[in-house]
Amino acid sequence: MPMIFVNLPVADPDAAGEFYAALGFSLNPHFSDDRTAAVVVGDDIAVMLHARDRFADLVVGEAGDPAQTTTVVHGLTVDSRAEVDRLVARALEAGGKPWLPARDEESRYTGSFTDPDGNVWEAVWMDQLHVVN
Repeated sequence: MPMIFVNLPVADPDAAGEFYAALGFSLNPHFSDDRTAAVVVGDDIAVMLHARDRFADLVVGEAGDPAQTTTVVHGLTVDSRAEVDRLVARALEAGGKPWLPARDEESRYTGSFTDPDGNVWEAVWMDQLHVVN
């Protein structure tokens, strides 16, 4: 099974790693150093929190600043509506900021937040009856 690596620019990889650890994710010290914190979200997903100068090495042109403009929205599925609310609450308690109000639609429930650097995340519960395989 392929893995997904999400690479994000951050001001301070150690502080960013602490934020994601407060959300319940673990850090992989093998792939972390003074300029990158490797966060394990799941068996197939890792978030690489790169200092801005290291992130700039990964892109052509100037690296965007997520605190100034939304560059991407990351979606993470969870098992229940309550887990959406818990993850958003943990993010806010750990120093994240609210993004959009929760959206309660017929087949899904979505809450959102930004990490301290402005990277946007959505926690999404989807009714399995409406998920296409």
